[in-house]
Amino acid sequence: MVVDRRSLGGWLGGPGSAYGAGGDAGALDPARASFGRRLAAIAIDWVACLLIARAFTGSSWGALAVFAVENLVLLPTLGATFGMRLLGIGVVRLGTGRPLPLPAAAVRTVLLCLAVPALIWDQQYRGLHDRAVGGAVVRAAQQRPR
Repeated sequence: MVVDRRSLGGWLGGPGSAYGAGGDAGALDPARASFGRRLAAIAIDWVACLLIARAFTGSSWGALAVFAVENLVLLPTLGATFGMRLLGIGVVRLGTGRPLPLPAAAVRTVLLCLAVPALIWDQQYRGLHDRAVGGAVVRAAQQRPR
């Protein structure tokens, strides 16, 4: 018996991941948001959060708190942060195409604020923070309403 990457679900995968359950690496390709848009969106969000934090607290840790609140409020309700919305992308739960529920958005936000999980991604540019909650960043046209 030969064991390969697909039978194990990929090194980042698990049950139900893009590599698991007989899926292939290209399963998300048509809807996936480009790396450039993702990077630009987080840069826009971070600058906006810095400006808000400086206006109210003057602390650099305040920007991280504003960033976390932005993600916790906007991802479950609108499916996108301010920067994502400007660039026509959003975060959805795989399989449903709907915005992440609040618990999943909370886990994703904590992991994103730690930065390291967001810096490790797979062939689909899904970071550990997205894979942990079964989410993906896609073009806005691929999102479904609640």
